[in-house]
Amino acid sequence: MKDKYHYLLSLKLLEFEIRELTAFSKQYGDCFELLKDRLDHLCQFMINHDNLERWSQWGNHTEIVEYAEKVREASIQALCDMEKYQAQHTCERASDISDYLDILAGAVNEEMKNHHIDSNSKVLFVGSGAFPTTALTIARETKAQVVCLDIDPEAIEWAEQVAAASGLSGHISFTSKKIQELPFTIEATHIIIASLVKNKLEVLEELRHHMNPFAKIIVRYGNGLKSIFNYPLEEDVAHDWVHHKMDDKQNLYDTLVLEKR
Repeated sequence: MKDKYHYLLSLKLLEFEIRELTAFSKQYGDCFELLKDRLDHLCQFMINHDNLERWSQWGNHTEIVEYAEKVREASIQALCDMEKYQAQHTCERASDISDYLDILAGAVNEEMKNHHIDSNSKVLFVGSGAFPTTALTIARETKAQVVCLDIDPEAIEWAEQVAAASGLSGHISFTSKKIQELPFTIEATHIIIASLVKNKLEVLEELRHHMNPFAKIIVRYGNGLKSIFNYPLEEDVAHDWVHHKMDDKQNLYDTLVLEKR
């Protein structure tokens, strides 16, 4: 049992450090580098083999579940704040954007290939955030039309500035409208739901009634230990959708590809 409490302490420390550094970063921008280091550590923590083994033993214990949820809320808030800081920093130094997207292009190109996203695609990204790296890279690499939806008006403002600074405003647009209010929903060939979207089942239900019947939905989520940095998809949706699961233990989130029955 000693190992269990050592594991619990690790989660408590992560949550404390991330919350403290998030607060510090709002006062002193330079602290975002320290926060980024902690989030990088969190990412390694959740794909570490030993930690995954410990989760398989104690992941259903009340104290572990409670602190895993606290770590998730802290890390998601930290990431949202850091994206806004990154957007501001990047807009001030626009020359860095293409270099940054070059680094991302390799991973995103593989994802685009797997999901058959090309210049003829129309992509709706739900929960895109202030620095929508996947959406920006898709727009740049394929010239596909991309519409990003987010409920945070400040995130949308920053994302619009990043898109303008990167010269991609002609291919990517942003909105806070509801899915059912957005004409693009029925046109979209691909719909990506971000891992940081909490109400995934509600979003899927809305899409089921308003989407193009031939569209693919790409749901990013994190169950188990990955739920400390992603909202989970705990309910089985197989009865409503044709689905294909794409798990990668070394990826920071898992992916479920859904199509209408």
